[in-house]
Amino acid sequence: MYLGAHIGIADGLAESVRQLRRIGGDALQIFSKSPQMWSGPPIAATAAAEFRSAVAGEGVKATAVHHGYLANLGSPKPETLARSRTALEDEIRRAELLGVDGLIFHPGAHLGSGADAGVRTIVESLRGAIAAVPEAKVRLLIENAAGQGTTLGSTFEELAAMLAGVDAPDRVGIALDTCHLFAAGFDFRTEDGYGTLVDRIGATIGVGPVRAFHLNDAKAPAGSHLDRHENIGRGEIGLAGFRHFVNDRRWQAVPGYLETPLDDAGYERYAEDLRSLRSLLAAAPGRRPSAAPSRTRRRPAASR
Repeated sequence: MYLGAHIGIADGLAESVRQLRRIGGDALQIFSKSPQMWSGPPIAATAAAEFRSAVAGEGVKATAVHHGYLANLGSPKPETLARSRTALEDEIRRAELLGVDGLIFHPGAHLGSGADAGVRTIVESLRGAIAAVPEAKVRLLIENAAGQGTTLGSTFEELAAMLAGVDAPDRVGIALDTCHLFAAGFDFRTEDGYGTLVDRIGATIGVGPVRAFHLNDAKAPAGSHLDRHENIGRGEIGLAGFRHFVNDRRWQAVPGYLETPLDDAGYERYAEDLRSLRSLLAAAPGRRPSAAPSRTRRRPAASR
C-alpha cells in the first residue's frame, strides 16, 4: 500500500507535495478549494502545472482530490441536488486540471426519501457528471459512510448498486475509510474478521474497484455509526487492526491516505501515524506481503 496523508494547500498546491514528502508520505490527498464552499476560485494554469511537476519530481505515487462537504448527490430537494451536481462537475474539471488519479466524495443522504430512491438519485448524478465532462480521465471514487442518519453508502450492497447503476468501470470506483467501516459494524481487528470483510468486498463491489483507502482509527466502538477519527493505534481499532490492510498484496498499489487528527504539532502527527503503519509491514528479508485469508465458510457480517 502507498501510504500518505491529506495535506492542506494554504501554502500553495506545489508546496503540499513537498510537505507530504517531508513527513515521508508517498500518496497525497488535497482539497482543491475550501470544503465548505460550493465553488472556489479558478485554479491558475501555472499553479496546476507546478503541482503536476512537483508530483512527478518528488516521486509521489498516488494523488487524489477530496470533494467538499456541502454536496448531497442523493438529495430529494431539487435546489440542493442541482447545486450538488454543478459542484461535482466543477470539481471534476479542477481535479482533471491538477492531473490527480482520483476524486473522492461522499455520495450523500436520502433525507427521508428512502435508501432505494437515494441510490437512484446518486446514480443519476454520477451518470450526468460523467456525460457533462466526457473528456476527463480522473476516476470518481465513492467513499463509504459510517451509517449515521440517512447517509448512503454504509453497506456494500448500496455501494455495489451505485457502481452497477453508473456502469462505467473506467470512471468510477470506491474509496474505503477504515473508521467508517468500523463504525458501520465491520469489525476487522482479528484475522477472521478481516477475512470476512474481504469476502464481503469480493462478493459485492469486488476487489478491483477499491482504488483508495482512508486510514483512520476510530474514537467510537464498532457499530456506533459515529464518524469520529482517531490517530493510528489510539482508538478502538487499535494498531493491530491495520496490520492486514497494509500487508495485503491486493492493496499493494492502492493509496492509503491519513485523515487523522492534528494538533499543535501539525503534520508531525501524520509522521507518527505513518511510522506506526510502517511498523506493521512484514519485515522478514525477501518476504512478500501475503493476501489475508478469505473465509471459505462465511459468518454473517455485521452491517447497518
